[in-house]
Amino acid sequence: MRILIATDAWHPQVNGVVRTLTSLAKSNAALGVETEFLTPDGFPSLAVPTYPGLRMAWPNRREIARRVEAVSPDAIHIATEGPIGWAVRAYCRRRKLAFTTSYTTRFPEYIAVRSIVPASLSYAVLRHFHAAAAMTMVATASLKQELGTRGFQKLGSWTRGVDTDLFTPDDAAELDLPRPIFMTVGRVAVEKNLEAFLSLNLPGSKVVIGDGPQKAALQRRYPKARFLGEKTGRDLTSHLAAADVFVFPSRTDTFGLVMLEALACGTPVAAFPVAGPLDVVGDSDGGVLDADLRQAALRSLAVPRARARARAVEFDWERVALEFVSYLAPLGGREPAPLPALRRYA
Repeated sequence: MRILIATDAWHPQVNGVVRTLTSLAKSNAALGVETEFLTPDGFPSLAVPTYPGLRMAWPNRREIARRVEAVSPDAIHIATEGPIGWAVRAYCRRRKLAFTTSYTTRFPEYIAVRSIVPASLSYAVLRHFHAAAAMTMVATASLKQELGTRGFQKLGSWTRGVDTDLFTPDDAAELDLPRPIFMTVGRVAVEKNLEAFLSLNLPGSKVVIGDGPQKAALQRRYPKARFLGEKTGRDLTSHLAAADVFVFPSRTDTFGLVMLEALACGTPVAAFPVAGPLDVVGDSDGGVLDADLRQAALRSLAVPRARARARAVEFDWERVALEFVSYLAPLGGREPAPLPALRRYA
């Protein structure tokens, strides 16, 4: 089976969507499923005024058709609601092709904090976008319930996984900083709510890994915090393993893949009890959720690192890939050979 995934988020971007799709392709290959991507590569791009530093592709109809037809996919999945996503959606609609989508980013909330566009208007646009799909995949039960109350239909559950061979407690970085070390990782932007973390009265050190439009302002406002920039691969893993607590202050992420990565490194997670953390950490004893983020961070110091790691291991990438393929297989008119393996997770 050959699947085409259309996505506006792609390398060199460093975010949860890109990491998820890259890992998905690897896991699909192990199942005998071929994955091709239709990305912004090769298209002209424009800056996004409400999202500093981000550029969006400007695809044309003929080239979209050429790229889709060159792949000749058995099934099509649209991962994002940007220009690439809309263009591939239009292609499928013109040719009466079934496709699936996924809801991966809370664009309505992100746009609302950066502009005068109300979230209700953005949700109306997204409902229209996803209504044409045979299935819209949602990462968590809490988000699925929320979108249902907002009028989204044909919702399916597709969780996320973590590479537990890459993200491990081993080979922690030597950080010459006062302990305990409270760390957060992600785009340094207003929607990530980093000030909720940086403003906490905590012992030891606060570390921020990542880059983004708010970095310079937050460095000036919180000179005692350490901003270490963007890190990837083993470098990121070693830093996550070196932290005593991973603090996730976001209230708007649909999942929060980086929480899984921290847990896999044996680092307990402190977060607000909102969608994302409720599904990733929940009542697993791998971290602490509390409306008082300071209390969550301090209480997380007592969480055994083995418990954090054990929670991450539950999010197996083989299962994630099988879930994904199970939604796409009917669109291609045939079931791929590995699909029956999904029954062992029932």
